[in-house]
Amino acid sequence: MSETKQSWRESFLVYKDLRMLRILLLGAISGFPWVLIASSLSLWLKEEGLSRSTIGWAGLIFGVYAFNYLWAPIIDRIQIPFLTKKLGHRRGWIVLMQLIILLSLIVWSLINPSQNLALLISVGLIIAIASATQDITVDALRIEQISSNEGKSMAAGAAIAVVGWWTGYKLGGVVALFTAEFFENMGISNYWQATFLVLGILIILMNIGLMFVHETSDNNRQSNQKATDQMILNKLGSNNVLTNFIAYISGTIGGPIVSFFKKNGFSIAVGILGFVFLFKIGEAFLGRMSIVFYKEIGFSKGQIAIYSKGLGWITTVVFTLIGGLMAMRAGTVKTMFFAGGLMAVTNLLFAILAWTGKSELLFAIAVIADDITAAFATVAFVAFISLLVDRTYTATQYALLASIGTAGRTTLASSSGALVDWLNGDWSVFFVITTLMVIPSLICLWLIRNKVKIGEK
Repeated sequence: MSETKQSWRESFLVYKDLRMLRILLLGAISGFPWVLIASSLSLWLKEEGLSRSTIGWAGLIFGVYAFNYLWAPIIDRIQIPFLTKKLGHRRGWIVLMQLIILLSLIVWSLINPSQNLALLISVGLIIAIASATQDITVDALRIEQISSNEGKSMAAGAAIAVVGWWTGYKLGGVVALFTAEFFENMGISNYWQATFLVLGILIILMNIGLMFVHETSDNNRQSNQKATDQMILNKLGSNNVLTNFIAYISGTIGGPIVSFFKKNGFSIAVGILGFVFLFKIGEAFLGRMSIVFYKEIGFSKGQIAIYSKGLGWITTVVFTLIGGLMAMRAGTVKTMFFAGGLMAVTNLLFAILAWTGKSELLFAIAVIADDITAAFATVAFVAFISLLVDRTYTATQYALLASIGTAGRTTLASSSGALVDWLNGDWSVFFVITTLMVIPSLICLWLIRNKVKIGEK
């Protein structure tokens, strides 16, 4: 019995590693843009009188997250002039994307949504592209903080990264909603535009913090990538400008994919990709329309900020850390089964809230339950794909797996508003449907559970 207690204590002590603090900041940097293109943009459009369908389809900008693996090889290999030399390969890319997001917020602050909807969505798309590109290198930098044989530290790092992501998203959301409500109560007509300028200050502060995140040398990665290029060049049978270019492009794009299928085998690799694509579709349908649902059922921006953002953040932090411990002790696969079952059950709480009408108590219970579920699911998911990657292609392979997961959540969930409209605003039926969406992913996970190769140590 004492041995078990000691083991749990030792597992928890992994969180005290200084690298976890750096990973926390990286997670926050990754999560914050979702405040802009999810919560803030959705509520901004809602308050400008746009329809649920329009808000839902505007969410198609999230689709770029599903395809960022297409340019992930560039992130692994191309260096940014000046920034790479001064800041490092990974940090240089992050700072460049942060600057693009900051400039986009300034443009948003000058736009009237009802008169310039196309421009507004276009700028939102730029933010999404910059954020998706940033995520590629943030995840790579996070994974590279930990050695490939530190399975428990990787699970802990996944938990801390999730805590950081939700900190950036939830607390950023609190700042956004309270700032917007404050400016609105002051009588400022363009209160959302003013809010985006305030949010730009947070981006500047995050970039200052990024300077304290160390970046390891990439000599091994570069040498391994060149070795792959040379292998392809040797197969081409000649050495000239054209064959060198073909070898470079083939190694950059094909190397990560070949490595993934070679490590897992074709059938298991396909099973992994199927699970990754399907796992969070139900959660995404719920999440895309949740803030619209809260507004329609009668909650104010302040109440949404307190229950969905502030209270949700505390719950997420606590249970993400617990989820990390569970992933360390029971393994990521078992943790994902557990989280998938919780996901199906907690979605039903929102159906009950829709049936009963506005209730602050039930709202708080539903939000807490949903955040507990999301915490367990996300930790296991992040740890799972982090353990699968080849360090030679960290950014590309992680981006590929994460993008496939995002593809299900973004492309399909963009029809969430249309689904609610098709149901004539019957939110209860909508949430029941999101519950059933969890089942296919668990079937895929069951089929590969004993065959997937992950380095948990």
